[in-house]
Amino acid sequence: MGSSWKMTSSLILCLSIFAFFSPSSPSRILPPSDSQKVSVGLYYESLCPYSANFIVNYLVKLFEDDLISIVDLKLVPWGNAKLRANNTFACQHGRYECLLNTVEACAIDVWPGLDGHFPFIYCVEALVLEHKYPEWESCFQKLDLDPKPIEKCYTSKYGEELELKYAAETNALQPPHKYVPWVVVDGEPLYEDYENFISYICKAYKGTNIPKSCSQVSLDTIQMVDAKPKHSVCDNESGIPNLWELLRSTVASWITRMNMAGAI
Repeated sequence: MGSSWKMTSSLILCLSIFAFFSPSSPSRILPPSDSQKVSVGLYYESLCPYSANFIVNYLVKLFEDDLISIVDLKLVPWGNAKLRANNTFACQHGRYECLLNTVEACAIDVWPGLDGHFPFIYCVEALVLEHKYPEWESCFQKLDLDPKPIEKCYTSKYGEELELKYAAETNALQPPHKYVPWVVVDGEPLYEDYENFISYICKAYKGTNIPKSCSQVSLDTIQMVDAKPKHSVCDNESGIPNLWELLRSTVASWITRMNMAGAI
């Protein structure tokens, strides 16, 4: 019952986003007249649960209000994948992640506008959160999209070329990314404070068309970057989210128990 309700809720929200972007929708946001948009880059991988959670539960907030009108959003589906010999690559969560990274790269290429690729990527990542990502092709039907251009892309060398392009973009990041999701606002990474990205956008915006949502956030919260790390990331080195932190915590707990037993 709970799983079915979650799936229905995700589908309703996904279709709402698609309707929001529809050319016939009266609620569609127009670009700001001063065109001083804030650049936001999301460097991610499709099967990282924290990337999926950020897209579905946080990044989507850009479209719930007028905030998207001041944002130039770029999605880069590569993440912690590694380049191998002969331009092949391996993905952190296996071959299926390589497939979905490529599928989402193809969606960005085939439908370059946010109104084209974001609803599709949102739909796929919602399925990732529900552990139903093998059903990703159902998103074509849910959103009334033609699957043929995407199929042609990801089954050909062109899909691989798109991924290699995103690999180059990700590997060129300065400072280098350490994990995903890796959110960059106007060239500055947010590190583990990425869930607070709206505050950074509002602070970075220098235009005159200030969105309503910016009046509802506290810019003081961006001072808390290092105060309370969230560790909700897929680490670039370990293949397991923050394995070192987990190991260190386990060892510390074991030592504490041993000391207490010795004291008794």
